[in-house]
Amino acid sequence: MATASSLGLLLLLLLGTTWAAAASARRNVVREVKGFEGRLPFHLETGYVEVDEQHGVELFYYFIQSERRPADDPLILWITGGPGCSALSGLLFEIGPLKFDVAGYTEGFPRLVYFQDSWTKVSNVIFLDAPVGTGFSYARHEQGYNVSLTQTGHHLLVFLTKWLADHPEFSSNPLYIGGDSYSGYTVPVTALQIANDGHLNLKGYLVGNAATDIKYDDGGKVPFMHGMGLISDEMYEAARKSCRGDYVSTPTNAECASALQAINSATFAINPVHILEPICGFALGMGRRAMAEERLRLGLPVECRDNGYRLSYLWADDPEFRHDVESAIPYHEEMTQRGYRALVYNGDHDLDMTFVGTQAWIRTLGYPVVTAWRPWYSNRQVAGFTTVYAHNLTFATVKGAGHTAPEYRPKECLDMLDRWTTSPDGHL
Repeated sequence: MATASSLGLLLLLLLGTTWAAAASARRNVVREVKGFEGRLPFHLETGYVEVDEQHGVELFYYFIQSERRPADDPLILWITGGPGCSALSGLLFEIGPLKFDVAGYTEGFPRLVYFQDSWTKVSNVIFLDAPVGTGFSYARHEQGYNVSLTQTGHHLLVFLTKWLADHPEFSSNPLYIGGDSYSGYTVPVTALQIANDGHLNLKGYLVGNAATDIKYDDGGKVPFMHGMGLISDEMYEAARKSCRGDYVSTPTNAECASALQAINSATFAINPVHILEPICGFALGMGRRAMAEERLRLGLPVECRDNGYRLSYLWADDPEFRHDVESAIPYHEEMTQRGYRALVYNGDHDLDMTFVGTQAWIRTLGYPVVTAWRPWYSNRQVAGFTTVYAHNLTFATVKGAGHTAPEYRPKECLDMLDRWTTSPDGHL
């Protein structure tokens, strides 16, 4: 594992920085980034906040001020999934204002370009390396890496409390906790701890293509594949009848096992994070940098979304994590019952965390429908479909998007975020 000093040195090599005077938070303003031409056209700050003094746990963050009205716009704490995906993933590939110039890449050091449809256009965003051990976050004592979901939630509460104490100008901004994929567990767990603490201006939370409960996350895949035309009616009916609707547990009869094997054989080559996009794959037995260099040597076909990630390996060359929350559904229920706003959205072409499974767990809450299923629009086109439930719960699909919806449909997701955070009733 890299030491804190070596990680910090790497970061300083990549980021042109000017240290701020507030040494307590060890934050600094970043004015230039290697690979980006000229000064950054937005305010970027990085720094560490200690969240566990006993074990020396330090969480690293990137903070980008809203490019609209930073004093009034929402403050979003964004936690990338994994667990253990660097905050750079959210910043560079999903909702941040920088992207790799994949189409323009030929050779040498990758180039970064400004991205117009960042969520920072309408909100202040803290991209956090969490849990500890992710990205540049570290612990001075080995025991500090042994954290659970609930302990991570506490770390994030401490982080925000200290960060806002050092940034009092944002303490009155509406606060939202956001994330996607595995952070479907982390976000509601953290939001509830913040709500119970009661000292921060928390208004709600949002999760995209979120892991929530394996019964529904995996249970929705077979119906999704059938609805999307990836498996035949006969294959679906064979699985539905023999498995009795349970596609998650180990099959209890040979017919169910055979039906699921037939489905796996038919769909194994489908890209699980976006069923319409190709699987470009990685070379087996190679390190990430070696894989990236080999692919770059052969060229970067633009249809391969993985290529942006390969460039990131060149640009910035998993601790044990205890999963102590079996289902996030009770956290969603308590948060919404207490009046906090929730946006749950799914890219509708994601086979990894399907909208079918998300709708299934939402139905278990038993909330009345306030506004029935209807299209929502971006740029006068249907961008997806949405249902608003009682207790401030909004569900939305993002048409044509994959597992990390803003990566695939950035303009639409930016409109979705702005509309939801400014709408008093959760309508998109």
